[in-house]
Amino acid sequence: MNKRLQILFLLLFCAGTANATKLKGHVYDKQTGEAIVGATVVLESPRRITNTGLDGTFEFKDVKVGAATISVSYITYKTIIQTVTVVKEDNDHLKFYMESDSKSLDDITIKTNAVSSTDQGARRLEKNATQLMNIVSGKSIEISPDLTVANVMQRISGVSIERNSNGDGQYAILRGMDKRYNYTLVNGVKIPSPDNKYRYVPLDLFPSDLLDRLEVYKTLTPNLEGDAIGGAINMVMKNAPRQLQVNANISTGYSQLFFDRKFASYDASGINYKSPYELNGKSYNATQNDFTKGTIDYKYKNPAPNLIGSLSIGKRFLDEKLGVILAGSYQNTYRGSNSTFYNNAVVGSDTYATITSKSYREFSEQQQRTGLHGKIDYVFNKDHQISLYNVYVNLKNQQVRDAVTTTYNGVYNPTAGNAELVYDTRSRLTEQQIYNSTLHGDHKFFDSKFKLQWSAVYSSAKNDVPENTSISLNGMEQNFQRKRTSLVNSNPVTRRWERNTDEDLAGYLDLTYRVLTGEHKLDIMAGGLYRDKQRSSFFNNYSLAPNADDAHDIYGVDFQNYTDLNLVVSNPTGAVANSLTYDATEKIGAGYGMFKYASAKLEVVGGARVEHTNQGYNLLFAAGESFPKGNQIYTDILPSLTAKYFLTEKAQLHASYYKALNRPGFYEIVPGKVVNEEFQERGNPNLQRALADNYDLRYELFPGASEQLLVGVFYKKIKNPIEYTFQADATRGQDIYYTPGNFGTANNYGAELDYIKYFSKIGLKANYTYTHSRIVTTKTTRSINSTTGDIQALSVDQERPLYGQSAHIANVSLLFKDSKKGWDAQIAGAYTGPRINTVSQFLNNDLWQEGFIQMDASAEKRFKGGISVFVKANNILNTPTKLFIKGTNPENDKINEDLVKNGNTLIRSDYYGQNYLVGFRYKFN
Repeated sequence: MNKRLQILFLLLFCAGTANATKLKGHVYDKQTGEAIVGATVVLESPRRITNTGLDGTFEFKDVKVGAATISVSYITYKTIIQTVTVVKEDNDHLKFYMESDSKSLDDITIKTNAVSSTDQGARRLEKNATQLMNIVSGKSIEISPDLTVANVMQRISGVSIERNSNGDGQYAILRGMDKRYNYTLVNGVKIPSPDNKYRYVPLDLFPSDLLDRLEVYKTLTPNLEGDAIGGAINMVMKNAPRQLQVNANISTGYSQLFFDRKFASYDASGINYKSPYELNGKSYNATQNDFTKGTIDYKYKNPAPNLIGSLSIGKRFLDEKLGVILAGSYQNTYRGSNSTFYNNAVVGSDTYATITSKSYREFSEQQQRTGLHGKIDYVFNKDHQISLYNVYVNLKNQQVRDAVTTTYNGVYNPTAGNAELVYDTRSRLTEQQIYNSTLHGDHKFFDSKFKLQWSAVYSSAKNDVPENTSISLNGMEQNFQRKRTSLVNSNPVTRRWERNTDEDLAGYLDLTYRVLTGEHKLDIMAGGLYRDKQRSSFFNNYSLAPNADDAHDIYGVDFQNYTDLNLVVSNPTGAVANSLTYDATEKIGAGYGMFKYASAKLEVVGGARVEHTNQGYNLLFAAGESFPKGNQIYTDILPSLTAKYFLTEKAQLHASYYKALNRPGFYEIVPGKVVNEEFQERGNPNLQRALADNYDLRYELFPGASEQLLVGVFYKKIKNPIEYTFQADATRGQDIYYTPGNFGTANNYGAELDYIKYFSKIGLKANYTYTHSRIVTTKTTRSINSTTGDIQALSVDQERPLYGQSAHIANVSLLFKDSKKGWDAQIAGAYTGPRINTVSQFLNNDLWQEGFIQMDASAEKRFKGGISVFVKANNILNTPTKLFIKGTNPENDKINEDLVKNGNTLIRSDYYGQNYLVGFRYKFN
């Protein structure tokens, strides 16, 4: 009996299997033909649900033969309900084409974040853009390991980043062109930099979760500002969605670095943001009591966990005419690094540098990053709309740098005998902020043949470093973190105030007239801008020293108690009378004319831009400088031509030529002198702007949903490129300054490959860039005169790559997405090849950064009700920054610290540790 039941059950199972089969399909956007990722597909009777994969496909197994009802839905698209017939044999591959549900308001489409921030939207924008672009979508940013815009930048082809002292990305280098050769936009409007030296914007100011997408322009058209030889970075902020949308997240984490050592901190609440000079007048004589004690009252403990959160709320009102969105982000993180630095110098007739001392440094940094964004837009009708948006970002970096420097009778030789130690501790609070407010209008006239766009902009940027305190002590080697040593330096304490502010007023105007319509379209465009930039820079410095009568009494006193001693201010009225206290202005007027022709197979955009620059400075306390006042006035004509040839609906050739410039920053032309880190810096009032001719050719293929293949080449010929080098003072040859200069003509060319491919739940993003550049600079070498026996200096020309340029840059990201089960995960690796970090004045002694790989990972699990849990891990391999000199001095081989490898001499290594984050996310609609 049992055998009969078993046979009957087997027959029924076989019969059921014979009447079941697979059902596969693909979901597309009807307008663009692109696959839709994450669409919900429901099969009725019995009800089963799945989601389309990264390539837009879906599959149901063991489907009963016969009629079946399928529904397909996705946000901002109309739901499709369709009945299909399932047969025993292989079923036809089903195809569903979804129509957008975006509401059209009198022919003006209200765009929503749900579309513009997706990978599909990003690929569509890249395909249709006039200039060559790369875009990272808001969705990709959200699920990436990156918390700041600077770290997001490293995922883009042709882009490498420079790290700050805690290992986070800070500046972007585009196509081997130093960070000075690009500019930064917010919603298409240029913003000023808070940096006290340069024009380029520190991208670690911006939390990445405020962005709708990140755009990188690699070529320019005449309607874009012309000072971007490397390219331009545009941060497009979140826009108001059609329906109420709430996005919130909160997370916490820790740095691996502080599992192994303590975090150094001080109380910054009592810092004086103004110096005694500013508070009491220029004739006031400062005493020790005018300076706070908090900046030298150090605490060593385990830091609190990191805290990161963001919130955005947006909706359209009044029949979707009025859009409002508010977004905010806050990040409080504890970071740091352990650094070993070998000071070096070229001595006598040596060809290569000799290690003179060793410094071990511990950086402890608390970063508080705040970002706020608000936008209101109103659509009057199909011809007129207006918007007002404001963005504010602020970064407070409270840093303690502990350092001990070891020498042995003037050189570094650990086997020579007793060490001579210098302890240096610096407490520094740096606050940087940017504010931008833009009122923008879009208008159409004469049945949309004539278009007018305008913007009125106010922007400000500020960099404030108040009461920067340094302590320098001599003594014998003792407990490093307690610093129990002797206070014997003649000027052991310095207090320094630095501050600079920029204020920009700007107006933009763009006019477009359509001459031809139909199969052949022709638009004529013209416009321009005017910007008035005002900068104010302030610098003051005080030195405190022991009273001469008490010098012997305080020998051996613990420095933590030094404020109880009778220290005397060596310069009681301060050092405000220096060339870094100045005012500066920059007035730029620009105009352009261009045309845009489009047909079924060809698109051409060409024209020219004219930019007039009037840049000047005024030293408020001139002290014998040759140029207490100065200005540069010049006009540049910048032509450009861009063409796209459409090979198929999905493939095109994209070619471009444009001319661009790079202006010096204020700090670079002001003849000021200041000691920063290991060397003195000085401006160059004779510094000229750089000009470049830029050529690009790229093959672009967009085969499917969010997929692309981009293969391109580029060439840049740069006249008067600006590079920093060490130079001897013209009047005092013993003084060496790190200063900017122009260096003839440089050539930079390369090739880029960008590939994105999805296989159902698996995705691959990869890009590679090869860059080759050459510039010639004059270097010094030394030799012994065979006749007199004296050491003589010789000048020779040396060819090298451009500063900051890596020959090889690559990124690989492996993605996993299971929409049905709510999983998103990725692991991302970025490789940056060796590049010059510091240009030496001596032959073959440039300081190079070693090539490195940084590995990051993230994962997110979504649950019902809009709740998600996510984790992020950064710097998984604990990749250090290492600096080296190509070549070695035989004296360095004697140092038994593994400094010399493969003919290179290690100069510096910085380790940052891994960083971990876990958090929750909530989404409503």
